[in-house]
Amino acid sequence: MSVVLGIDVGGSTTKIVGFRSAGRANRDNGDPREQIGMLQVRAADQITSLYGAIGNFLHKYDTGLDDVELINLTGVGASFIDDPIYGINTCKVDEFQAIGRGALHLSGLGEALVVSLGTGTAFVRAGAEGMTHIGGSGVGGGTIIGLATRMLGKSDFDAILSLAADGNLENVDLTVSDILGREIPTLPAHLTAANFGKIKSTASEADIALGIINMVLQAAGMLAVFAARGDSVRDVVLTGSLTAIPQAESIFARFKATTTLAFSIPPDAVYATAIGAALQGGEAN
Repeated sequence: MSVVLGIDVGGSTTKIVGFRSAGRANRDNGDPREQIGMLQVRAADQITSLYGAIGNFLHKYDTGLDDVELINLTGVGASFIDDPIYGINTCKVDEFQAIGRGALHLSGLGEALVVSLGTGTAFVRAGAEGMTHIGGSGVGGGTIIGLATRMLGKSDFDAILSLAADGNLENVDLTVSDILGREIPTLPAHLTAANFGKIKSTASEADIALGIINMVLQAAGMLAVFAARGDSVRDVVLTGSLTAIPQAESIFARFKATTTLAFSIPPDAVYATAIGAALQGGEAN
């Protein structure tokens, strides 16, 4: 069995995906590889996280080390690896190439503006002509954790999400209807006019947690709208860890009211960069 591992070594979490040579049916359908599985690991440092991810993956999916012919690394932590891992051919894949390739693979689209929501946010124009890094923002998952730590005394991401589940944005955000008292054609009444612009003294910790999440995801969405201006692309594919936030689907759905863009979160979007790394060629160590 010929296995390729794609590993996204991030700042706080490592994601790993495995592919093997496809069977006859998959090859006939034009797909030379079939996916084995995926998982993610958190650890105190990137090296521990990387090796822990490999060990966990091989154990969970009953794969032998001898079955692995190639390891493709990407992400900020990939820079710490200079030698082949376990003597296996190890390559480094440009992160933006991996982001774009993974998003197109998962979405089935030929071109898209890809928004990778991680510790920060990256924007990649992906298509047949290649993957182009448009730019990025420092607003992302790190912002959520940092603000929640300071404002709520909570630094655990899962605890922040659990708290936000009971939040109410009406106690935090100022909306268009709060200012105008009515809806106008280009500005639906529910749109946010100012994040945290109406925070009440009675706002609960849950309201604040939801307000932080909403602000970060809305900022990413609006930056995507600006990035798509002057471009023919109408599909925006969202990937990365923040796509797993329960409120993500509903928050990005609101952009349909004011734009012609189609925002979507494909299945397994959290693993898009690792998938792209596995499917992309890299530079061998």
